[in-house]
Amino acid sequence: MKLFIIRHAQSSNNKLGETVQFDDYMAQRDPEPPLTDLGHQQAALVAEHLSSDLHPERKQEGQGGYAFTKLFCSPMLRTLQTAWPISRALGVQPEIWIDIHEQGGIFRGNPHSGDDIVGLPGVTRRQLTDLFPGYVAPTALTDNGWWFAGYEDDTHCRARATRVAETLRHWAQEMPDERVALVSHGTFAADLIRALLGLPADHRASYSHYNTAITRIDFLPDGYLMLRYLNRIQHLPPHLISR
Repeated sequence: MKLFIIRHAQSSNNKLGETVQFDDYMAQRDPEPPLTDLGHQQAALVAEHLSSDLHPERKQEGQGGYAFTKLFCSPMLRTLQTAWPISRALGVQPEIWIDIHEQGGIFRGNPHSGDDIVGLPGVTRRQLTDLFPGYVAPTALTDNGWWFAGYEDDTHCRARATRVAETLRHWAQEMPDERVALVSHGTFAADLIRALLGLPADHRASYSHYNTAITRIDFLPDGYLMLRYLNRIQHLPPHLISR
């Protein structure tokens, strides 16, 4: 099985974080940030790249480009928006996988300073249907949303990444020919890579992803994993690269 991890395009919070210090960022951040204009450009370019025969990972009968067989995204707005042009370009239906959302969840407040944390529900099933018709949603995403907690700390995020890694390993055994793409987030992607590589949850290794960067990991028949590449952004011109 081939796994492709794609970070979402630039969100309004990413842009805000470039200009303010942490406490000001936490006070001003949007709990559910949309893509910026630059982010929409990035999403369009990564979709074009993924569907292009100029840089194919492997062609399949009737398919070009990266030929994803499954496309998953987190239920957060920025990943839903990033997956939209990818799904249209490759002709693959997006499926929402709640467990690949970003660390922290959807909340207001500053967990580092002890400010009161207020959890928010996230996109509802009705909103999803209206904004992103055709997305496949799990039953856990209801008309009341999907996030029913406050703030998710690092420990719980790493445990969630371990669960996702175990699921992916199982799929690799059952569906070795699948080409699975995850449109996810920077912190979660780093935790997932650590979990897939068998590193301890508290290992100090980190794995950076720019907006719309692509990482590929192959699950080999003998049970080994191969990290083919990390944080690839060849689809972006220099002036559209962002963190």
